[in-house]
Amino acid sequence: MKYKLLASGLLALLSIGTLTAQEQEQGQTNEKGLYIKANVAFVPIGILNVAVEKQLSPKYTIQGDVFISPWKSFAGHELQMYSVSAEGRYYFKEAFKHWYLGANIGISAFNLQKWNYWNNKVFVTDSGETLINSNLYQKGYSIALGITGGYQFQLSERWNLDIYATIGTSQGFYKGYDRSTGKRYDVAEKFNKSGEIIPYRGGVMISYKLK
Repeated sequence: MKYKLLASGLLALLSIGTLTAQEQEQGQTNEKGLYIKANVAFVPIGILNVAVEKQLSPKYTIQGDVFISPWKSFAGHELQMYSVSAEGRYYFKEAFKHWYLGANIGISAFNLQKWNYWNNKVFVTDSGETLINSNLYQKGYSIALGITGGYQFQLSERWNLDIYATIGTSQGFYKGYDRSTGKRYDVAEKFNKSGEIIPYRGGVMISYKLK
């Protein structure tokens, strides 16, 4: 039920934003802004997160971004993740300035070790086999739907700083493997399924205005 309510709220926000943007654009002839962006929070660890944000109306924008973590092993943990997302944003003052809220949807493919397996606790499979958490990792994909909150600082005529975070529901479909043997540790015929409400995006993006 909580996932249905969250999804309904996000769809309503997107629908209202789209209708309002269309209404405002009917009487607008002003040039609409377009920014390219890079998440500097992930650059030091070799992860790429870039985006494009396009203005639709005085207070509404739409953003698309790509996230690429290429690490087969990072600090002893699998950390490969490739995702794309789309987001509609409403700015309380005007587009690209100050506080905003957004509705986000994204899809990811991953080969990683979940954070709660970063320990040496004993894991007992359904068949009674004893394994160690730190040897286990997960491979699959996920679909996420969430709400974004953020703030954009205008650094100059063409440069902005965008600080944001997204929380929502993440629905994962994955297979679990034991690194030491290469065998699956789960018993699902196809994919395991998991759903949880978590923070799944965030960072600090440097933005450059193209027009």
